[in-house]
Amino acid sequence: MSPDLCIYGGTSAGVVAAVTAAKAGRSVLLVEPGRHLGGMTSGGLGFTDFGKKPAVGGLSREFYRRVGKHYHADEAWLFEPHVAEQVFKQWLVEANVKVLLEHRLAEVEKESGRIKRILLAHVPSDEFNAPGPSTHLREHVTVEAAIYIDAGYEGDLMAGAKVSYTVGRESISKYGELLNGIRDHTPKHQFPVAVDPYLKAGDPSSGLLPLIQPGDGGAPGDRDHRVQAYNFRLCLTRRRSSRIPIAPVGGYEPSTFELLARYLDALVAAGKSGSIALPLKIDAVPNEKTDINNNGAVSTDFIGESWRYPDGDYDLRRKIWHAHLRYTQGLLHFLATDPRIPRNLRQEMAAWGLCKDEFADTGGWPHQLYVREARRMVSSYVITQAVCEHKRTVDDSIGLASYNMDSHNCQRVVQHGVVRNEGDVQAPPAGPYPISYMAIAPKADECENLLVPVCLSASHIAYGSVRMEPVFMQLGQSAATAACLALERKTSVQDVNVQSLQHRLLDAGQVLAAPKSAESRPR
Repeated sequence: MSPDLCIYGGTSAGVVAAVTAAKAGRSVLLVEPGRHLGGMTSGGLGFTDFGKKPAVGGLSREFYRRVGKHYHADEAWLFEPHVAEQVFKQWLVEANVKVLLEHRLAEVEKESGRIKRILLAHVPSDEFNAPGPSTHLREHVTVEAAIYIDAGYEGDLMAGAKVSYTVGRESISKYGELLNGIRDHTPKHQFPVAVDPYLKAGDPSSGLLPLIQPGDGGAPGDRDHRVQAYNFRLCLTRRRSSRIPIAPVGGYEPSTFELLARYLDALVAAGKSGSIALPLKIDAVPNEKTDINNNGAVSTDFIGESWRYPDGDYDLRRKIWHAHLRYTQGLLHFLATDPRIPRNLRQEMAAWGLCKDEFADTGGWPHQLYVREARRMVSSYVITQAVCEHKRTVDDSIGLASYNMDSHNCQRVVQHGVVRNEGDVQAPPAGPYPISYMAIAPKADECENLLVPVCLSASHIAYGSVRMEPVFMQLGQSAATAACLALERKTSVQDVNVQSLQHRLLDAGQVLAAPKSAESRPR
């Protein structure tokens, strides 16, 4: 195959990039390793983290209008997963985009600083849409495109092209970011009472309970390899006619959740029983369904189990994916059945079930693991906390971000004899801020025909603000528009005329400068 543009990753950014290039008259191939399109937007995250709505423009805004049309509204920012995927699929059909599902990257060949070709292996995903095992490799497909876009959450094409990247948190001294590095203060999603961490209470020699990592967490401000926790965003319902009971997979052990039971016991002992609730953030989306996220000290975030995912091979990622699935299923079953959970909470949890009309081919479970952060490119320009706080100017804006600098916890350790979560940060930016074009383009001497709108060049804490689905869609559109310019003028992506790019983006409805007023919703 020899398309003008090959986009690797059928995320929301990948779909929008494909539609953008196809509408500009370019031949496009969209490659997705799984069998579903839309990434997290169709994978359970139906309660959109938009930050400030006026900062969202272009085809990103068009997506929410198309979803709104389904619900007979001007726009919809709350939606069911299957509706989002239908919108993405229809968009691709309208644009006549060729899509290749269940094909993943096997090899990247470079020549003279450019990607010459990529080799794709056909690997069917398993029953939960997790990456298929390497033993199931089938036929290969060779793609020789003029320009490539890596729109995946993992940055596999970027890494395969030997583009510089990092994983984990920078030290506070790296870019002068006080919110980066190992944290000395983690007030949110924390244990407000002392919880004994040992298998035999009070006996360190007995070992640690499950869900706790060894060590004391490290020195505050230092860099580390840890990435924030992943989870599944759950679409559940209490409507009996469409509810599927939640059952654990094989190997369920109630002892896995001893930490949660002890935590609830400690709340009661401290006289805080009135604050006990289901440790879930339950947000309503249409038709009596939910988008459920992490909430509290022990919840759906599988803290500590994401660290090896970014650089892991496909087989390791598959194991991590299924470990998250088993953890989530076990947690919900524990909450609904274990006698140490207060009776009212057990009854409340038992009333929820999976939705028969969502994620039908994965048994009601989301088809997308929430990979909040994986590899991050290191380019000639790095988005940092200073950009989010308007302390550093950007002249080559290709879109805006506006959400909090938001990191979920990165580890759960023992400090001073009790359990502590570490890494959660929730800090607002100074307002909507621009994203530099050079943050999605590799260094010029590393790759001339690749753009990276998802695993873009940003520090850990700045990425926590950028990493929202409406922003990824905007950057997908901007990357594809830049690719079209590079093709027209036969230049490298680094030599694209930014003013010409900005004119095209503005004509397409993209928002490049902060609006005077903006609407936001606390999350």
